Order: sequence, then structure tokens, then C-alpha cells
Amino acid sequence: MGLAILLSLFLLAAVLGAPMGLSMMAAGFGYMLATHQDVGLVVDQTMNGLYNSYLLIAVPLFIFVANVMNASGVIEKLLAFGAAMVGRFPGGLAQVNVVSNLIFSGMSGSAVADAAGPGLIVARMMVKGGRYPAGFASATSAASATIGPLVPPSIPMIFYALIANVSVGAMFLGGLLPAGLMAAALMVAIWIIARRRGFPREAAVAWAAIPGIFLRALLPLALPGILLGIIYSGIATPTEAAAIGAAYALVLAFIVYRSMSVAQLVTAIHETVRTTAMIGLMMSGAFVFNYAVANENLPNSISATLLSWHMSATGFLLSVNLLMLLLAVILDEITILLVIVPLLVPIAASLGIDLVHFGVVVVLNMMVGLALPPHGLLLFVMSGLTGTPIAAIFREIPPFIITMLVVLLAMTLLPDAVLWLPKVAGMLKP
Repeated sequence: MGLAILLSLFLLAAVLGAPMGLSMMAAGFGYMLATHQDVGLVVDQTMNGLYNSYLLIAVPLFIFVANVMNASGVIEKLLAFGAAMVGRFPGGLAQVNVVSNLIFSGMSGSAVADAAGPGLIVARMMVKGGRYPAGFASATSAASATIGPLVPPSIPMIFYALIANVSVGAMFLGGLLPAGLMAAALMVAIWIIARRRGFPREAAVAWAAIPGIFLRALLPLALPGILLGIIYSGIATPTEAAAIGAAYALVLAFIVYRSMSVAQLVTAIHETVRTTAMIGLMMSGAFVFNYAVANENLPNSISATLLSWHMSATGFLLSVNLLMLLLAVILDEITILLVIVPLLVPIAASLGIDLVHFGVVVVLNMMVGLALPPHGLLLFVMSGLTGTPIAAIFREIPPFIITMLVVLLAMTLLPDAVLWLPKVAGMLKP
């Protein structure tokens, strides 16, 4: 009865349009009352969950880095570097979109930040003069932004590491090769589309000018390497590295490039607080919801059922892929990560699946879900930012979805491709 009330209240609140965090919180309150438990447990679960994890402090810091880089105009230097590298290819600006998102993702850790930063800037450049259809420009930005959470510092990977109790460093390294493959696959897809539809190339940059462009972009380009270096050398924890990254971003914005005002800094802080509060509300609801689910012994029941089917590790991973994509139609990625994934982690461990590999597959699924109609958040973000009708973006996104699914399938079936770098770094046993 308690579980039925929990799920019924959650679905009712979600259908009525309540924020997911409040929906989970309401369901948790209803569960406590129905099972005659102290409703003070809601506060207990929320406070313990939010304030007992030092790792969670990294999340607002990485969000702040992305907001500072956005507000200070550092993205322009990254775009110039991307244009010099790949602008001469078929569909030049669309190729730049992928490369600039790949670079910026090493500073943001968030797909939405990538879409609102380099994705928006390049999309606007693409539609000038009618060079590209607006729907294609926005779809390219949405697809390119999915690379972000695969590259360190990835906010979803930090959450997963907390849930599955695995090394954040191993997760960060595990996402690098899939991120590179995703970028390469999207660029190949753009190449094919551009040649078929006659999209333009950009004017080739003289080879003599490239060193200067690279030097102007070197300092922001160095940030991901600095973060990874201090984490893997043991100089700093991921949380301390996030604080160093935030300080580095401020030095670039105020001292090196002098491109940020105090008013812009206040705006960046405001956006960071808003985003962090939204994530905190989601996590608070998830902690309460997950307490109720665990109290009803649901994870063990699901695990016992699946194990009784004698499902192989590969079969389980493929089933998780299908489940994640179906859930992406009705739930956002944070809800999936905080509510559904904790149910699946013990099952993956019992089947002998490496939890780092499983985590990368989960994050890949969530990124595909962000660009998957009809619920894909990135599609609506780009529609709102550019004013492009959502139907026009829906028409252009299928080739990119197919490309991402191919990469997802490859990473699902080839765990060594994900685990190779963490093993080389000594973070996992060979």
C-alpha cells in the first residue's frame, strides 16, 4: 500500500505539472503518513543527503565556471580556433559547432550550458544570410551539446559516482574516448548531410595564421588539462579542482582578457545560484523518494526478478538502453539519474558489470534522451533561445539521433573502449 501511494502521488503531481523535485517530495510525505512514519524523516533524508557529501560542492563551482566563460566572451576565442581547424570542411560552421562544444564541455560539464553558450552563438552564425536552415542549425547545436557531460568535469558523472560509490576520476577518464567518438561520428554525419544538401564550407584560414589563433585560445583551452592534471596527480580532489577552475576562470575574465564587468559577474553568480537551487530541489526530492523505495525493498525485489530470468550482462545493458530511452520520453535526465539509476546499480554489480562502464553507458543514454523528441530538453532550449519552431528542429534531428545511437550501441558492447584509459591510469584493475 505504501509503495502504491508513493508512486500514485508522484505520477499525479508530475501529470499536474509540478516540478519533479516537489513531486518526489510530495510523494515522500504521503508515503510517510501512509506508513505511519515520522514525517521528520523527510528533513533528515534531505539534510543528510545534501550536506554529508563533500563531492557535491563541485557541482555549483563547475556551473559557475561555465557561466563566467559564457559572460566574459571567452567563447569567441574558442570559436575562432574551431573555425581555423574544421571550418574548411563541408558544412563548415556545423563542424565548428561540434568542435567548439567539445572544447567548451571541458569547462562546463553541462549539456544545457554548452547549448546556451557556443551552441547558441554558432547557431546564430549559421542562419545569417540563409546559409543554413534554422531547424538544422538548432538541431546541430542540440546534438553537439550532448557531448558535454561525457567530458570532464561532468556534472552527471559526479552524481553517478556518488550514487554508485565509484571513483570520480575513473568516471572522468572513462568518458573521454566515448566523447571523442561521439564528436567524430557527428562530424561525419554533418559531412554527409552537407554534401547532399550543398551546405557551404568556410573560407580556409591561412596556415601561417593558425599559431596566432591557437595562442589566443591557449589559456581557456588549458583549463580542462589543468583540472585533470591536478585531480589525477593527487594534488587536489575533484571538489578542490572545481574551486581552482572557478578561480582560473575569474583570472581569465578580469585580469588576462579584461572582458567581464562586475555587473556581468553578478549575473553569472545569479544564474549559478538559480541552477544550483533547481538541482538541489531535485536532489532533495530524490533522497526522500529513494528512502521510501529502499524501505519497501524494491531494489532487491527487482534484482531478484531479473536474476531469476538468467539475463546476461549484455542483455541487461541492452535492456537498460531501451528502458532509459523510453523513460526519456516522459522524465528529465536528473530524475532518471537520481531515482531510476540507484535501482539498477546493484543489479549491474551482481551481473559482474564494471560500474564505471555502466555509468558511462547511463550518461550516454541520458545525453541521447536530451535530444530525443518529443521531450528532449535541448531541443526546447534551442527553440527558446533561437526562436526556431520546435517542429522545424524535430524534422532535422533524426540523423543525429541515429548517429548517437550507433555510438551508444558501440560503447555498450565494447566495455574495453570505455575502461581502457582508467586502467592505463591505474584507477581500475587491468
